[in-house]
Amino acid sequence: MALLKAGFTVLTSALLLVQSPRASESQVKAVFLFNFAQFVDWPPEAVADSQAPLTIGVLGENPFGDVLDATVRGERRGARSFVVRRYQRVEDIKICDILFISRPEGDRPEGVLADLKRRPILTVSDADGFAEHGGMIGFVTDRNRIRLKINLGVVQAAHLTISSKLLRVAEIINPPGP
Repeated sequence: MALLKAGFTVLTSALLLVQSPRASESQVKAVFLFNFAQFVDWPPEAVADSQAPLTIGVLGENPFGDVLDATVRGERRGARSFVVRRYQRVEDIKICDILFISRPEGDRPEGVLADLKRRPILTVSDADGFAEHGGMIGFVTDRNRIRLKINLGVVQAAHLTISSKLLRVAEIINPPGP
């Protein structure tokens, strides 16, 4: 129970940071990426080594500079430390837990997401309509606030589990039917 309270406090802090005029957009998104690790569970087969670092990847141009590295430096999720990796091509992604897909890759996500389909990688982007086009979590800027859209069907297809605490602060979208 204490862990859930601590986790909720972390998420609430991230949401408050979003409202802070001093925090840059990249700082807010970096904090969200870190916090997603606290509210997502990966299937056991996705984490072969419980001591292995939790990898946050950035595909394409890096919009964070050193902010994401600084955000996760020294942090842990249980026994797992964090590491940030940068990828130029989806084919380079071997091990990754959370993947931020930057623009322009996120603006045409179908090809990138097809290569990642059913892999237990939490996909995130700030590209327009990302969650609606098969991404898992989309950042949406609304009146200078960052909001989340979560495509729960895609998350479940990758065998990831998102905490109800995160789901409560997001807009859940349903993928189009067959």
